[in-house]
Amino acid sequence: MTHFDKPLPRRGPAHRIGRTLALVLPVVLVLSGTLAVTRVSWSGTASDSVLTASSESVSARTAARTPQDALRDQLLLDVRRKNPGVALTHLQREVDRKPSLARHCAALARALGQAAVQVYGRARAQSYARPVCDTSFATGVATQRG
Repeated sequence: MTHFDKPLPRRGPAHRIGRTLALVLPVVLVLSGTLAVTRVSWSGTASDSVLTASSESVSARTAARTPQDALRDQLLLDVRRKNPGVALTHLQREVDRKPSLARHCAALARALGQAAVQVYGRARAQSYARPVCDTSFATGVATQRG
């Protein structure tokens, strides 16, 4: 009897669970770390926190609109009125035209991904993903519950 004739050893459920964890765990850790970093208030003031919202901060933001806020509003309209592909193209053009917006590109693309899930559902929204601002649009789609 050669070694080719020997039956393969049976691998039980522990092997399958371990293999699944080896594939899924790194993805979960990267995504949870990315989300944790985006939720930290790096400025140290409570008024800038993502989780803090008051009528004072809302009225202050509407009084002094930043270019990225105006662009975000326009892009979200593009997602609703047209499609996420149009919004991503618009975002890329604006970042190319105004390089100062590049530091806000990832946050804008992530917001587009989240809005796309609300309007189109997760599967259809993901079909619009492209490498604008790295993978931020896809991250927005993945993190949005829809």
